[in-house]
Amino acid sequence: MATDRDEQRRQQQELEEIRRSFAEMGARMGSLFEPADADEPGPPQLPAPPASAARRPSAFQGRPRWWWAGALALLFVAGTAFGWILPKGGGERPEAAPPQTTTATTVAPSTTLAVRTVVSVPEECVDAAELADEIISKLNRNQRDNALALALRDWSVANQACRREASP
Repeated sequence: MATDRDEQRRQQQELEEIRRSFAEMGARMGSLFEPADADEPGPPQLPAPPASAARRPSAFQGRPRWWWAGALALLFVAGTAFGWILPKGGGERPEAAPPQTTTATTVAPSTTLAVRTVVSVPEECVDAAELADEIISKLNRNQRDNALALALRDWSVANQACRREASP
C-alpha cells in the first residue's frame, strides 16, 4: 500500500509541474482569445520581403507590349507577302500557261449495245436488315427481355440465309 501512495504522490507532483510549465508558457505568449495589452510586447514581426523577391520576372517582362505587337504585325505582313509571291499549285503560274484550244469532234454512233445492270437484293437480306433495325431499337430503349433474344435468333437465321443467297 505504501507503494501506491508513493506512486500517487509522484504522479501528483508531475501533474503540478506540467500545470506550472503551461501557466508560465501562457503568461509568456499571451492568450489568443483575449486582446493583448498595450504595454506588453506582441509576437515578433517578420521583416517584409524585398520588392524584387515578391514579383518574379516573366519571359515577356523584358520588352514593352508594343514591341511584341509590332513583332506579330511584322510576322503577319511577311507571311502574307510570301503567300502572294510564291507560286500557287504545281509551281507554274496560271498567267504563264498558254491558252488551250478546243476542237469539236464528232463521234460516230456506236453499234454496241449498252449493258444495263439491274441490282437486286435477296429477300433474306431485306429481312435480316429489318430484324437488325428492330434489335437496335430494342437495345436503345433498354428492352432486354425475351423478345430481344427471339429477335436476335431470328436475325441470326436470316443473316445466314442472306449470306448463302448472296454468295456466288
